[in-house]
Amino acid sequence: MRYFNTAGPVDAVDHYGIPPLQRLDLAEVLALIRQKKYFVLHAPRQSGKTSALLALRDLLNSGAEGDFRGVYFNVEGAHAMRDDVDRAMRTVLDEMAGWAESTLGDGFPDEVWPAILARSGSGSALRRVLTRWAAADVKPLVLLIDEIDALVGDSLLAVLRQLRAGYVLRPQQFPQSVILCGVRDVRDYRIRSRSENQVVTGGSAFNIKAESLRLGDFSEREVSALLGQHTADTGQAFTPEALATVWEQTRGQPWLVNALAYEACFRSKAGRDRSRPITAADILSAREKLILRRETHLDQLADKLQEERVRRVVEPLLSGGSGRARAHDLEYVRDLGLVAPDPPVRLANPIYAEVVPRELTWITQEELAEETAWYVGAAGDLQVNELMVKFQQFFREHSEHWRQRFQYQEAWPQLLLQAFLQRIVNGGGRIDREYGLGRGRTDLLLEWPQGGADGGAARYVVECKVRRGDLERTIAEGVEQTAGYLDRCGAEAGHLVIFDRGAGRSWDEKVFHDYRQAGGGVRIEIWGM
Repeated sequence: MRYFNTAGPVDAVDHYGIPPLQRLDLAEVLALIRQKKYFVLHAPRQSGKTSALLALRDLLNSGAEGDFRGVYFNVEGAHAMRDDVDRAMRTVLDEMAGWAESTLGDGFPDEVWPAILARSGSGSALRRVLTRWAAADVKPLVLLIDEIDALVGDSLLAVLRQLRAGYVLRPQQFPQSVILCGVRDVRDYRIRSRSENQVVTGGSAFNIKAESLRLGDFSEREVSALLGQHTADTGQAFTPEALATVWEQTRGQPWLVNALAYEACFRSKAGRDRSRPITAADILSAREKLILRRETHLDQLADKLQEERVRRVVEPLLSGGSGRARAHDLEYVRDLGLVAPDPPVRLANPIYAEVVPRELTWITQEELAEETAWYVGAAGDLQVNELMVKFQQFFREHSEHWRQRFQYQEAWPQLLLQAFLQRIVNGGGRIDREYGLGRGRTDLLLEWPQGGADGGAARYVVECKVRRGDLERTIAEGVEQTAGYLDRCGAEAGHLVIFDRGAGRSWDEKVFHDYRQAGGGVRIEIWGM
């Protein structure tokens, strides 16, 4: 029985999957190999890079695209050696030799590398082994090196520079083509060399790179095709709403698509009943479980939020302010997959948009003592006005204490509000969040179950703005934005929160409650803080 894969390369026997080579521009890749080019393939973690490399290796070795020797190997094991170039090079050479023997039955590299390393040293051993290995067979050699950016400092420089040094000998005495695969493009490497006491850019250390190819996420059609394989195998359908929800929540990020589907179809007791279809509610429940479990994929991504270059990109998104990130910062965060690869700058998908503020406020949520039951009415409805009054009081009394605890200082008021609301809705509701660089606001949509057979939910818009200049102008802009978001979401009530960070104004001036009538007679509550 096949299942949705969330760990390691895809195996067509065991896993549902999109054919890996279908996700590449295969004609371009093969053209680069035939033209003896060295190039980069990069994509965020758990996007299918290794599956694509292994499939390409097998294609090259099949003879269908020419008479090549394709060898894949992974250098991640050398990460632990960091700047110890001798130990790192020993690991790289041993991995390469091991994969050559297991893939091609070629024991030549294993026979020669220990002696060459002992004689020539780590500064030239890789180049000399590749020179002898390439010359030992008339078939052109193609290397597919995975996790290249796991190497650190001088160890990475040693590999890149030796590949560059032997480049002019290809293909008779050096690999015809080399594919470097990792999370980032080699041009974005900032390699700290201890031996040279300087930072070396990847572009200068590997200036023979011909192209940089990015492995994209699944398209909406590919998401449907992947889920359709489960239906074909088991007879269990996904409702149209479920298919749309998987796409909307993941935007095709491969691990997220597989993880949601695995959770809904295999981990869930109800989902294992193949006689019932998977619904949108099943997918949203699966999403919440993945987030609450802090799955490794999400936890690794969230851990990057502590890096300063990530903060410079993400913080303006959370606060609604203007961006000030450098181009290299944005390229790095896009390579991580945290923000979308195309303009405008935005978090890559709604699941990441949910993970980011939860991770940044997780400790805050744990320390808040609010209980859900206080805000639930007799009919099971969420008393949002009472909730906002309580938050106003809390913000006035404790904001200075909490402000010091946030790394993201420009976005701390929005994050504190989200932590407060998250603590409440954890009792059964849900928050959807939208961020946009330079939009001047953060959009929150609270959904609260109303009970009943139809499983309906009440929806409340909470829009956050920072006062900039005249209060009335800020209110007018915010009311218009809140009304637009409220209409788009089909919500039944709108709340505009205005954070006043002016140093010269008292709390009595900042804290107020008012309302405005928007178009169509919609009442929007306004909360000053």
